[in-house]
Amino acid sequence: MAGDSGTDGDRGGFREGLESSRGDPRLLIVLNAILSGLFAWWLVWGAALVGALEYSLPTVAVVAVGLFLLTHVMTRPS
Repeated sequence: MAGDSGTDGDRGGFREGLESSRGDPRLLIVLNAILSGLFAWWLVWGAALVGALEYSLPTVAVVAVGLFLLTHVMTRPS
């Protein structure tokens, strides 16, 4: 158990590193685009299932762009 005390001391530095890291903005944009597209497809499919929207590629694209912009604006640092 002597090795455990060394790892506890490193945890504070690791936590500080994670909290100060902003990540690669390109990766965040790509992930946002992919997840927005998938979520938009799911939302439009569900809305078409209940008859609220027409299921088509342009409808999915419009919803995906709206979700992408909304999440981009909401997650921007102030």
